[in-house]
Amino acid sequence: MISKETEKKKIVKERFNLKIIFSLIGNSFDQFLDDKGFKMAAALSFYSAFSLTPMLIIIIAIAGLVFGEDAVRGQIVGQIQNLVGHDGAVMIETMIKGASAPSKGIIAAIFSFIVLILGSVGVFLELQESLNIIWGVEQKPGRGIKGLLKNRLSSFSMVISTAFILLVSLIVNAALSALQNYIGSMFYIATIMIVVNFIVSFSVITLMFALIFKYLPDVIIKWRFVFMGAVITSVLFSIGKFAIGTYLGNNSYSSTYGAAASLVILLMWIYYSGLILYFGAEFTQVYTKKYSVMKIIPDKDAFIIPKISELIKKETDKKQKTVSKTD
Repeated sequence: MISKETEKKKIVKERFNLKIIFSLIGNSFDQFLDDKGFKMAAALSFYSAFSLTPMLIIIIAIAGLVFGEDAVRGQIVGQIQNLVGHDGAVMIETMIKGASAPSKGIIAAIFSFIVLILGSVGVFLELQESLNIIWGVEQKPGRGIKGLLKNRLSSFSMVISTAFILLVSLIVNAALSALQNYIGSMFYIATIMIVVNFIVSFSVITLMFALIFKYLPDVIIKWRFVFMGAVITSVLFSIGKFAIGTYLGNNSYSSTYGAAASLVILLMWIYYSGLILYFGAEFTQVYTKKYSVMKIIPDKDAFIIPKISELIKKETDKKQKTVSKTD
């Protein structure tokens, strides 16, 4: 049996081999196409349209306990504006204000809270199902109400985790801003602060992807494989953020879609982000299968199912061997 040390040595030896890296990327893209990654990203953008507002309200409420809801809302809207532009940010801000309006009566307030919770987990439930397809696992049937509640709780825990990660990020950014104001605005200090701010933002994004890759799919994955996939995904996300931002900024959606332009821009951004996330998940899966000494182990509530692409490949290889023997 291959030892854990042998596994690590193999990874280190091949990590900087360009041929192997391109092979991993190519294999990941092939499986991304086989698993209908474009369709899954489209479904994610649909679910996100309904989940985004309640999820942001919960995140703002948690982070607002430290910084105040108005300050946190302003920070979030500012970050969204950097991603999807002014119109998209204004639309999201309007949605948050409308959904945050206090309900009249205890029953209405309780009902609104339940709808808020259920709405916030929708996107993570869709992510979980799609990631299970990528890993080739399926949840066991007949899990009943217990299984339903477990899925909702695990998805809601991702919402809470997102809120705390944002809170830490806001605290670090506030500390950096205070330090910069205290030290002064010298050029090299400002440059250092920009670099530190980028590192913090990149680390936050990487941690978010790592949590999604680790805890949402019904498989047991080692952290070193998870972080490799999360770093690759964060790099692609950071590069593409500027590309998609430029694309959205230079296209006149207002003249084409009119009042719906803001929604179209938002869905386009989520769709792109979904493509990056699912490709990163495919890379994590391919990387794990190549370098892990163990086979993929499903969660206790799931089981391995053969992926259609793998079945087709096996059948094709079998036919080629038969033809070779006949010749």
